[in-house]
Amino acid sequence: MADEAYENPRLAALYDPLDADRGDLDVYAAVATELRARQVLDVGCGTGTFTLLLAGRGLRVTGVDPAAASLDVARSKPGSERVRWLHGDATTLPEMRVDLATMTANVAQAIVDPDAWEGTLRGIHDALRPGGHLVFETRDPARRAWEGWNRGATHKTVTVEGVGDVETWVDVTDISLPLVSFRHTYLHTRTGETLTSDSTLRFRERDEVTASLTAHGYAVEEIRDAPDRPGREFVFLARRPEL
Repeated sequence: MADEAYENPRLAALYDPLDADRGDLDVYAAVATELRARQVLDVGCGTGTFTLLLAGRGLRVTGVDPAAASLDVARSKPGSERVRWLHGDATTLPEMRVDLATMTANVAQAIVDPDAWEGTLRGIHDALRPGGHLVFETRDPARRAWEGWNRGATHKTVTVEGVGDVETWVDVTDISLPLVSFRHTYLHTRTGETLTSDSTLRFRERDEVTASLTAHGYAVEEIRDAPDRPGREFVFLARRPEL
C-alpha cells in the first residue's frame, strides 16, 4: 500500500503545490542526456513531474506507481498522453526493453521490505535492455537526515489554488535503524481540518546497496554525489551487462 500522501486523492492533489522546487530532478535529466537514453522507465513516478519532463523532450517514457491517486494527478497534466502510465510497481511490469530506469527522490528508500527491494531490482533488471542503466539515490545514513525532520525545521505555509492556505510539517515518530518513520501533517487553515500521512524509509549503507545490486546482476559503474545536496546522498549508476 502506498502512503496516504500519495494514495489519498486530497493529499495527492497537494503534492506538487507543496513541493514545487524539483531541482533534485536535474541530476536525472542530465544522466538521461549523458547516456543518450531514448526509452526510460520511471519507477515510482508519482504525480509524473520527471516522467513528463522527459516525455516533453521527446523520450519514450513509461511511468509506474502503486498509488492510483498520484497517477490520476499525473494523467491530468498537459502532455500526459505522451506517457505510458502503469498502476503497480517494478514487480508487475509488462515486457519492455528500456535504456534507462530511474527511481528519483525517496523511491528507493521507501521500499523498506527486503523482499520487495529484491523484487524491485529483479523487475528493473528484466526491463532494461542489455547495456541499459538503473539510476537512483539514497541518503547516506551517516548524515542522519532525520535529525532535521521536525516541525521547527520543516514547517511551511503554501497557498494552494482552490484550497487556500495549507500548513505542513514533518515529525519523526520512530527511529529503529535502518528504518526511520515520520508523519506529515497537513492543516487546512481556512477550515481547521487536519490530515496526516505516515511514512517509513530504509537507510541503506553504501556497501549494502552495492552488494544487493551486484547480487542481482548489475555492474555498479559509479556512485556519484547529488550536486544539490553535496555529501548527503549516494547516486548509484548501475548497468545491466551486455549479453
